[in-house]
Amino acid sequence: MVKWVYEFGDGKAEGRADMRNLLGGKGAGLAEMSNLGLPVPPGFTITTEVCTFFYQNDKNFPADLKPQVGTALKMLEQRIGARFGNPANPLLVSVRSGARASMPGMMDTVLNLGLNDVTVDGLAKHSGDPRFAYDSYRRFIQMYGQVVLGVDHQLFEDALENVKLDAGKTLDTELSAAQWQEVIEAYKALAERELKKPFPQEPEEQLWGAIGAVFGSWMNQRAITYRRLHGIPSDWGTAVNVQAMVFGNMGDDCATGVAFTRNPSTGANEFYGEYLANAQGEDVVAGIRTPQHLTIAGKTANKSKLPAMEEQMPQVFGELLTVRDKLETHYRDMQDIEFTVQRGKLYMLQTRTGKRTASAALRIAVELANAGTITREEAVRRVEPQSLDQLLHPMLDPAAKKVILARGLPASPGAASGIVVFSADEAEARAAKGAAVILVRIETSPEDIHGMHAAKGILTTRGGMTSHAAVVARGMGRACVAGAGELRVDYAAKTLSAKNLTVKAGETVTINGSTGEVMLGSVPTIQPELSGDFATLMEWADKVRTTGVRANADTPADARMAKRFGAEGIGLCRTEHMFFEAERIVAVREMIMADDGDGRKKALAKLLPMQRSDFAELFRVMDGLPVTIRLLDPPLHEFLPKTDAEMQEVAKATGKDLATIRHRAQMLHEANPMLGHRGCRLAITAPEIYEMQLRAIFEAAVQVGKETGKLPEPEVMHPLIATKAEFDLLKAMTDRVADAVAKETGTKLKYLTGTMIELPRAVLRAEQIAQSAEFFSFGTNDLTQTCFGLSRDDAGSFLDAYLRQGLIVHDPFVSIDQEGVGELMKIGIERGRRARKKLKLGICGEHGGDPASVRFCHQIGLDYVSCSPYRVPIARLAAAQAALEHGADAPVATTA
Repeated sequence: MVKWVYEFGDGKAEGRADMRNLLGGKGAGLAEMSNLGLPVPPGFTITTEVCTFFYQNDKNFPADLKPQVGTALKMLEQRIGARFGNPANPLLVSVRSGARASMPGMMDTVLNLGLNDVTVDGLAKHSGDPRFAYDSYRRFIQMYGQVVLGVDHQLFEDALENVKLDAGKTLDTELSAAQWQEVIEAYKALAERELKKPFPQEPEEQLWGAIGAVFGSWMNQRAITYRRLHGIPSDWGTAVNVQAMVFGNMGDDCATGVAFTRNPSTGANEFYGEYLANAQGEDVVAGIRTPQHLTIAGKTANKSKLPAMEEQMPQVFGELLTVRDKLETHYRDMQDIEFTVQRGKLYMLQTRTGKRTASAALRIAVELANAGTITREEAVRRVEPQSLDQLLHPMLDPAAKKVILARGLPASPGAASGIVVFSADEAEARAAKGAAVILVRIETSPEDIHGMHAAKGILTTRGGMTSHAAVVARGMGRACVAGAGELRVDYAAKTLSAKNLTVKAGETVTINGSTGEVMLGSVPTIQPELSGDFATLMEWADKVRTTGVRANADTPADARMAKRFGAEGIGLCRTEHMFFEAERIVAVREMIMADDGDGRKKALAKLLPMQRSDFAELFRVMDGLPVTIRLLDPPLHEFLPKTDAEMQEVAKATGKDLATIRHRAQMLHEANPMLGHRGCRLAITAPEIYEMQLRAIFEAAVQVGKETGKLPEPEVMHPLIATKAEFDLLKAMTDRVADAVAKETGTKLKYLTGTMIELPRAVLRAEQIAQSAEFFSFGTNDLTQTCFGLSRDDAGSFLDAYLRQGLIVHDPFVSIDQEGVGELMKIGIERGRRARKKLKLGICGEHGGDPASVRFCHQIGLDYVSCSPYRVPIARLAAAQAALEHGADAPVATTA
């Protein structure tokens, strides 16, 4: 018989921490805390395998699940000394999700389950607090009604507000037991009106409804979106945890809270968290009430006037500190913990590896390694490469003038400027059109996940450092200011106001998630200063990685940035980007309009000194590091004049009339330019273009060699090669120009001649091409287009549908399609190195900065990857992790 249910509690458990794939993160954490002897309310976990069965069998449960749950429930009753549905002493439970990967707030929870019109009176008598009992029952009706029965949350909120208005009360805590009974009756009437049947009273029916709802929430839209954004497979499923309730809302000696064993924003070794007295857990995470700090230091730093737990509950706080130390020592990593205090007794409800910012991840990993808690290799593995993106972009200039609109809590570091939007849908829509947006909400909810991802920053007027907005923003690397209580948000008017100042939707604000400041307008930025922890971890990473990392850089500024971030050369210099400057584009257009080779040479002579200067400066910046220069690739029509004014300018420069210019433009127009007259095909029909570029490269190398005493060794790359004959023709041209420059200058040149591999035919004929080519660089952008038969510029209109329906796992232009494009790469490598054993192999294009693609490139034996300057550290760390995961000497695939 399959075991579907695992029990925990009373200092022991059937599960362990290493069973997270089966028990989910929450279930494994509860089991491990129980085994450690921590105070965990008993309960049981229904495994992720049930979730898989549920979706494979039309949302039905295994036949033997119900008796296993019944057995576990009876054991739970014995441990607690209460019975499920007993009128005098009822057992109440929580029903929570728990996937193997943390998905904060994305799935559903039900608390206080087991309450009904009869058991609520038993709870009132047993606890001696009717107000607490009726408050708990109304919470259950509201949560169960929304999560399980699908009643709109706002309808319950409106009903509650009506009772408070009638009673002349403002806060929930001001309502009496009798008034909570009024709310309960209003809620039940509301549920019956919406559902056309009474609210369920039978506890067992409630339990199975909640279990089904939690499993069902694995496929709700917010969970699907979160998984897509974080690369979590949909077939992992979630577990369900059923646990005896403990109550943080029974009075002033009760509380609930969330804590991190270290600061998740900075990584500092300080206890960090918040709590609410006389509250239940969802009150903290939802951000409905602004919570209090755990420590006096936290209270002081955030200028809070509310007492810290360290002051208000010193004994419980001391116990919590002991738990903090025990959990971090045991797990050897920063933990995110949830707890409840019931009548002065501490209970632990969750532990999991805490989400953190990139700077915090770096600091924690380096400090734990330096302390000997983990090895340096483990430290390298601990930091998510993609998260480094947070550290590499500009931050606010401290010298810039700022108009402070308000201040909140520094919930997730970083700075962001953008137009104000008030809904997640609008944030996503505006961002899709290229706008930078700041999502402004009173408080965020899991339904806002898509808008939070689309936004540059998030601003809320409620909530604390552990609210939904803060936790999700830190995980996504978005700047976030939370709990900016002096701001007033009017959703109807679409305004944000404070200090007699009003910001309308569409106007710009800047937020600083490191300080909590909200500023009017756009504030200037400066380049970030990378911390010592960054340099330390990168040094450790570089010692273990074997795959080189270069940068795609077309300008000296790009090259300098790339070197600063640790690039070991330039893997792709796109020469066409140098042609679009105002003083050059006219000469390029003259060349295109020329009637013959002599006319082209005359125009190109104007470009030669400009190109020579470009290359010389790149060689100077890279100072002996390899520089791969791709000769002109795009079709000529991209350089053509588009407006009448531009055409007049070309007509004047060439001495031709406007009609001739227009006619020439029409002649160069192509129906499918991506597969048209571009790349090496230009050099075959108009060799003067490549001859000029080659001369500029070699003359620049000679010039810099004479200046520095160190002769650069350029790597000349011919694009869009399909046949060996094409390459041989262009290699002969390359050698001819190099020989001419060498003879003219009396300099012996060193250089490599290679090609981009971006066509399937080139892959298949790689053995023949490699007989002449000294290096290959896989141009995976075009190889993806030609492999799939896709246009990268047009595929966005339907790739989302493919992703949603599971037809593809990821966008192939973001991460290499390992099964198709990757298979072509393996063939090209094996056949190329069959002809030339030491054939240098690399990849250029943005795939070179995607961690999954970097790992794949390591596995198949590429010598280097090349990516944009800002992604160089990401590639360095991903390459190191690949070496640790797959071994330093990855075998080259032998598919042929």
